[in-house]
Amino acid sequence: MTQACSRLRTFVETFGRNQTEDLIANLQTSVLQLDLAGLSVPITVNEGGKTGNCYICNPVTGYIDYAIDETRNFVAKPLLQNALIALIRAVSPLMKATELDRAVHVNNWLFSTNPAPQIDRQTAIELRDNLTTHYPSHTIVLRSLNTYADSATMEALQAEGFRLVPSRQIYLFDGRRSQKLSRDLKADHRLLGATPHTLVQNTDFRPRDYARCAELYRLLYLKKYSLLNPQYSEAFIAEMHRNGLIQLEGLRADDGCLVAFGGRFEYEDTLTQPLIGYDTRRPQKEGLYRLITALAQKHAQKNNLLFNMSAGAASFKRNRQAKSAIEFSAIYNQHLPLRQRLAQKIIFKILLVIGVPLLKRFAL
Repeated sequence: MTQACSRLRTFVETFGRNQTEDLIANLQTSVLQLDLAGLSVPITVNEGGKTGNCYICNPVTGYIDYAIDETRNFVAKPLLQNALIALIRAVSPLMKATELDRAVHVNNWLFSTNPAPQIDRQTAIELRDNLTTHYPSHTIVLRSLNTYADSATMEALQAEGFRLVPSRQIYLFDGRRSQKLSRDLKADHRLLGATPHTLVQNTDFRPRDYARCAELYRLLYLKKYSLLNPQYSEAFIAEMHRNGLIQLEGLRADDGCLVAFGGRFEYEDTLTQPLIGYDTRRPQKEGLYRLITALAQKHAQKNNLLFNMSAGAASFKRNRQAKSAIEFSAIYNQHLPLRQRLAQKIIFKILLVIGVPLLKRFAL
């Protein structure tokens, strides 16, 4: 068994042993393994109708509730903010009519960003035919496709009837390319060398650290940003780390307590950092977010990886040589009833005509 197959089986078995809500508090889903001739990936299956189900399995939550939260967080002018929220709420009934919450998500590792596999046209055909046969009432969704890294996969899926729907603007740092460090990256490296905190490597994490990691994640992603983000538990972080699905690194203060951590996930030649947190109560001059991000960028450069830095903090990431790209979901719905397809078609048109310019304008 290859390392990739072993990791996939371990991931699926982890969710077979545990209730999903015990690992991710705001998520209910079924996690299964899909094996095709050219593709082996995790899939999640949702039957719909679960209010508040996290956007990593529910596009309705992502396009409505999370979009409203993002607008409140990143659009400064009250009049414009209110106009955008009114627009989002106006399309909410139509979005619900799409029934996008009854969906099969392909290659869903249950992170906000899932590095995409390479898919050619033959694999796209097998994927489409297999899932529409086994799940005839579900929309088929592949999240986290971006215009920088996944153009060939996107073309193959489009050729076989998938529609590309924009979701957000993301930022990518290409550690596969030789490039001089920007001024901000050099400053981050100097800060790494000067920090009084002790670097904690992956193998140095102990069981008592998992609860602290969960607390630091909550402080940043749930308390500072949005409760709609995946609510990862201590048990999730422990399972992912112990089973080798994520690599942890962090910074420990003199008293032995973690003050920041990052959880790296690698898939083929792509690196993501889906778990990150720091003690937001500590002085900003310590630069904890800068340090954890710099560690991941150094890892990407050292190992020739494309670092998908996900969305948000646009100027911060651009100043660290990340390039912007629009992220899409590939959606297949041709097997669904006409009424449902029409609702989805209208929503997809709105997202393309109005959503993409807004994503670029406000770096959402």
